[in-house]
Amino acid sequence: MASAAVYRPPPATHAARCYTAATATACRHVSDTELPGLNAVDDEIRRFALSVSPSELHGSLCGWLSGGGASLRGWPAKVLADDAILAPQPDSPLDRLRTVSAEQLADRSFRFELLLPEGDASLADRSGALFDWCRGFLGGFGLAAGADPKLSDEGREALGDLARLAGAQAQDEGDDDDEEALVEIEEFVRVAALLLHGDCVLAAQHRQRLN
Repeated sequence: MASAAVYRPPPATHAARCYTAATATACRHVSDTELPGLNAVDDEIRRFALSVSPSELHGSLCGWLSGGGASLRGWPAKVLADDAILAPQPDSPLDRLRTVSAEQLADRSFRFELLLPEGDASLADRSGALFDWCRGFLGGFGLAAGADPKLSDEGREALGDLARLAGAQAQDEGDDDDEEALVEIEEFVRVAALLLHGDCVLAAQHRQRLN
């Protein structure tokens, strides 16, 4: 998989198609809770001297949460596996990134979004940020879920596709087909993250209620 023009995720399973339909319907509703802006997160990254992009950092956080990691105020140290990183201040952009992301993942209305450049950014910037997000997600997910998480068939398939996307390279330029492909991949990534969160967090909570 080299670019958005080359790689397309495989046809969605029935469960993934249902998830996509649910998210498309739910996202027509306006939410008062939104992620902090990309620039605000980037400013915090520079202040903390972190060696990640905003999208990769958000992917790491979402991977951690989707793998069953706790929503901790000192989350950057956990998801980046560096205990020397200080905890963000309460209600700072990085703290709000944590609280909003955890709420969106757990929200049954499926108002979950990825921290990515706006649509007026170049195809290279947007595709590169999306693949960065996937790389971050895989790292955070692995730290929280461990080597052998309990996943559904759809979850295992989604994790494998995220791994392939994480190895992709940003596309320098493209046409309308490439733009459409990138939108499709972004939606696929969003749904894949929700599926994995469902497998590792919601399913685990359900099992606990039954015990």
